[in-house]
Amino acid sequence: MPTVAPRGLEDVVASPSSICFIDGEKGVLAYRGYDIHDLAERSTFAETAYLLWNGRLPNAAELRALEESLRAEAALPAPLLALLRSLPAQATPMDVLRTGISAAAFYDPEAQDMAPEANRRKALRLLARTPTLVAAYARLRQKQEPIAPAADLGLAANFLYMLNGERPSETAARAFDIALILHADHEFNASTFAARVTAATLSDIYSAMTSAIGALKGPLHGGANQNVIRLLLQIGDADPLVTIRAMIADKKKIPGFGHRVYHTEDPRATHLRQMSRELGQKTGHDKLYQMSRRIEEFMNSEKHLNANVDFYSASLYYDLGIPVDLYTPIFAASRMSGWTAHVLEQYADNRLIRPRAEYVGPKAPQPYIPIAQRG
Repeated sequence: MPTVAPRGLEDVVASPSSICFIDGEKGVLAYRGYDIHDLAERSTFAETAYLLWNGRLPNAAELRALEESLRAEAALPAPLLALLRSLPAQATPMDVLRTGISAAAFYDPEAQDMAPEANRRKALRLLARTPTLVAAYARLRQKQEPIAPAADLGLAANFLYMLNGERPSETAARAFDIALILHADHEFNASTFAARVTAATLSDIYSAMTSAIGALKGPLHGGANQNVIRLLLQIGDADPLVTIRAMIADKKKIPGFGHRVYHTEDPRATHLRQMSRELGQKTGHDKLYQMSRRIEEFMNSEKHLNANVDFYSASLYYDLGIPVDLYTPIFAASRMSGWTAHVLEQYADNRLIRPRAEYVGPKAPQPYIPIAQRG
């Protein structure tokens, strides 16, 4: 008989991988052996994507070539832009992203080419175009024309430019670039595993990314930072601890705290806290940070819970002028680097992912009663 795994596959090792390492007891997160703190402090998102895809850091020429390729592939094909214009007004950004990424396969001449180099080129296109797709729809729903990506901006700065129509400050662009690094990969989370399951059937990379986006859409995965910012805005000028104590008394979960893997501080929260504070101070809008800090200190002391990646990303994105319902789509824009890296790894040494279920239904044989005799 097959071994029965715990519900949710908690702590079950599903497959070997050389992409991401997590030590939840020590609060360690590393991509390809590089500590997330080093990457956040010294790297760029483009360099991090190269690392995830290739297993090593690029040299200067390789990084320059990648940055140029990302800029060259950032524009959306005209038919895909026309599709965005045709979508109903009530469509949510995550629904649009799921549909847009799926439809993008129609306009990629290599969509069904499963050769390794073709898949790498498609991974680059997906990473380049996802932020453009999100920003384009964000403007279209406001009855504004999409802004074409600038030829001289990196991926993070370009997204903010395409969204707001203004070139971001160096501080804002760097803060968002670091946020993209921090969200780039996180081992076999739900969306990454969904992508790998789809890829394991030897379906194409666009199908795998559509599966990942569908998993990320769920509020137990990608939508948590939206709940954090809604809570902060709901509190407004009131004492945040009054609301938090009331929620705890009502046995309601405080969004942004606790993590399935980390039993100490989420290392990504360390940098997001700092960036939320710095950006709030520079923009003169640090109220959300101050409120967040009070809530975090209370949760640490009273409930012994640590902030996770979602808690401070909420106030950071708000200070960057990003609409709340775009928080999960930009999570996808970052995670596209990790998702595609995992799919490339799956293709390289593939085995169909086919687990078993623990059957808990009626024991056979059940007597079959003709329909005329059933009450």
